[in-house]
Amino acid sequence: MSQLDVAASTFPFLYSHSGLEALKHLRGLGYDQFELLIFPPHCWPRELSADQRREYVSWLDGEGVKVTSFCYPLLDNNPNGVDRLMREYTLDRYREAIDMAAEFKCPYVIAIPGPVNSLINPPHEWMLEWFVEGMKDLVQHAKGTGVQLLLENVPFAFLPTCQELKDTAALIGPEVGINFDVCNSAFIREDVPGMIHLLGDMIKNVHMSDSGYEEFKHDRLGTGMVETAPAGKALQEIGYTGTTVLEIITDVLAPGADPDADIVDSHAILAESSWKALKG
Repeated sequence: MSQLDVAASTFPFLYSHSGLEALKHLRGLGYDQFELLIFPPHCWPRELSADQRREYVSWLDGEGVKVTSFCYPLLDNNPNGVDRLMREYTLDRYREAIDMAAEFKCPYVIAIPGPVNSLINPPHEWMLEWFVEGMKDLVQHAKGTGVQLLLENVPFAFLPTCQELKDTAALIGPEVGINFDVCNSAFIREDVPGMIHLLGDMIKNVHMSDSGYEEFKHDRLGTGMVETAPAGKALQEIGYTGTTVLEIITDVLAPGADPDADIVDSHAILAESSWKALKG
């Protein structure tokens, strides 16, 4: 079986670097594939001029590297919120991300189902209707761009399980795929290899990090309960040929933080089983 590709996420540099600065920094660690966070002030499509976008593209082309996915973490908005204006605002930001992904020749934009955290949430069927309606609109917007929308399994979202995500994707249409987050699945005590087989060829992108069960995190691998080897074996068994993103969320601005070491050490763990080693 061929070894799996690894990309690095710009998440640790959300508030310290621009998106392009973060890409250049990760390039210095030896990476040639990246997941770019779509979030202000890091990289926000509506605030980037045409010249700034061209600067991204010029650098990517010049280095011979690529952004393999855009991730929009939805810290401030909600595609299934009760306020129609909030839903429309969120979809507009996704439309901008899709358009910029097309410019960058980035194949995937990750869409996260909205959060639920109040003492009395809207009825599930309402949220599902709003979310499916919105994702169908985005699928139409993405037609002809070369960009595919991927749904992600997230514990604090209204669709936390892989079965719910698969069922919802079927309601939206065959155009959407899945961004499978290994840590998120393990955190809610799913059988990770089983979920990989459940989703099968719907999986187009993978997130990898670690966490304990007590507090939800995305730490360096080897510090929590995530088992990388069984996940890698299952990905190879389904014939997965996409990228695994090291989504290590260590804020570089935090005292004592060392995201570079966290990323590189995590990659070394992946390289012990099913993934390619870090170059250089």
